Amino acid sequence: MSGSTAAISTPAVAEHPAHRALLLGALGVVFGDIGTSPIYAFRESLRTAATHGMAADQAVLGVVSLILWAVILVVAVKYVVFVMRADNDGEGGTMALLSLALPEAGRLRSVLLPVGLAGASLFFGDAMITPAISVLSAVEGAAVAEPFLQPYVIPAALVVLAGLFLIQARGSGHVGKLFGPVMAAWFAVLALAGIWHVLGRPGILAAIDPRHALHAITQGGGGFAALGSVFLAVTGGEALYADMGHFGRQAIRLDWFAVVLPALVLNYLGQGALVLADPAAAADPFFHLFPGGLLLPAVALATCATVIASQAVISGAFALVQQAIQLGVLPRLEVRQTSEETAGQVYVPQINWLICAAVLALVLGFRSSEALANAYGIAVAGDMLVTTILVGLVAHGRWGLPLAAVLPVAGGFLLLDIGFVAANAHKIPGGGWFPLVVAAIILTLVLIWIRGRALLLERRDEDAAKLTAFLAKLGTTRGPQRVPGTAIYLTTRREVVPAALSLNLKHNGVLHEQVVLLTVQGERVPRVPEAERLSIEPMAGGFRRVLLRFGFAEQPCVMHALGERQEALGFDPAGASWFLGREVPVPSMQPDMPLWQEKLFAFLARNAVGATDYFGIPTARVVELGTRVEM
Repeated sequence: MSGSTAAISTPAVAEHPAHRALLLGALGVVFGDIGTSPIYAFRESLRTAATHGMAADQAVLGVVSLILWAVILVVAVKYVVFVMRADNDGEGGTMALLSLALPEAGRLRSVLLPVGLAGASLFFGDAMITPAISVLSAVEGAAVAEPFLQPYVIPAALVVLAGLFLIQARGSGHVGKLFGPVMAAWFAVLALAGIWHVLGRPGILAAIDPRHALHAITQGGGGFAALGSVFLAVTGGEALYADMGHFGRQAIRLDWFAVVLPALVLNYLGQGALVLADPAAAADPFFHLFPGGLLLPAVALATCATVIASQAVISGAFALVQQAIQLGVLPRLEVRQTSEETAGQVYVPQINWLICAAVLALVLGFRSSEALANAYGIAVAGDMLVTTILVGLVAHGRWGLPLAAVLPVAGGFLLLDIGFVAANAHKIPGGGWFPLVVAAIILTLVLIWIRGRALLLERRDEDAAKLTAFLAKLGTTRGPQRVPGTAIYLTTRREVVPAALSLNLKHNGVLHEQVVLLTVQGERVPRVPEAERLSIEPMAGGFRRVLLRFGFAEQPCVMHALGERQEALGFDPAGASWFLGREVPVPSMQPDMPLWQEKLFAFLARNAVGATDYFGIPTARVVELGTRVEM
């Protein structure tokens, strides 16, 4: 990994004060989702196993064993040991992994792209369900302590969630400083509550033996049916990889093995011990871990932890959208940088309110964390399956590992992923359809945008003049009249005259003395070094070509990037005239897209943020020239 944390040895991470702060920050942001799974994962798994006829003691030992080994195999072995090796210049996550895998796909590129985009689309279903089930499950604990509070559970959850989305515009930087200490306290409470009950019923330690997990799956259908609920214990494991760019591989690994994994194991064992001692506690084993006087404080801490878990997945959705826009697979949306120090802290208003509406609707529609558990899991299982495919391709194609080494490992994880997908399939009629529908809609929009944008640019440039021929005419008597000043034209193609330049000449008949053909290029790396950000190529006739490169994790601030190199450019970008083209798609007599896709693409294009706002160009200096393009 190329990030600064990559070279830090494990002891150094813990000893240096800055590294301790990094560990605490990672604890707060990365592990919120998986850290709050004990609130509902064991309860739902036990309920499913009992529903399918498993005997009480056998169900407890089998379910605890299944959860422990799912966490170990999926999170510890697959993600922490293997997947986190596949970093894209220090960054992780589906889009970063897709950027690594696509160049290695060869002829399979056209298949791999939609597969990878499907994995990213499934994440949005997860981003909608995680806040709903997490916060609702925590607030339900108040009704365990005081049953008369039951009617207020739904309103309280709605208030907490609405407040969470209302503060997103301020960014998570200030609130994030509290995340680490709160989650550190949370994991300490998980471990202490669990170990207290384990000491009272040490027989639960037998669940560490994987034979109990195997017996639960092979004997009858109860164990396999429970796998769909067991999977709730590993949701959030994908966040370890997605947030690698913010905290580094070493910090996340150390937090996981030193703090998070032990706390989760102890808590799940403690819940199992409690139910063995008191079968009535199976109704809500997590909150029954706490005696009466500590229950309400535990509910308050759980609510804080679930808000943090929700914040992490919402911020992850914002970052994923920013990366997708930079890679050109989504139309431009308004992306606000909420921190001057941290590039990854962004806010996307449209996505925020879309997720907010979906989350509130889920709480009102399902009305309990038990019901929401039926909708949760299938999207994450699908995303994890896609991750395995992409990592396997990267390991063979990019790292050069032989198939004999890749296939057994990737094949084992694929079998594990397919098993979890199959175990979650029964949830589809009861609510699992929701994240699948969300993912299908998002994937459809993305594929239509990619196809429509390619067609639009192809049609726009069909009759465009060749740039070499155009420059050759400038020195002749037939050349256009030149006027003082500098004009900057945004363009995506090197070989043709930009549409805005052609339109300007057609209508105004003049050309500036200095003409800059500016291309803003998104790269398949997270960040571009400043030394490689800008390149200048002088051309004939007062023209020059300027290339600005930004990584997919960067905000493309064009004015700032040009201002940094003003001396090399030879002009002040703030004093130049900016000419931008806007293509308006219109129906064609011979369309290359079905009519419904054409209309949908036109809708997306009309509502996309213009280049002026997205690139931060001063509106007072912009001349926008539109052209109608038949699709």
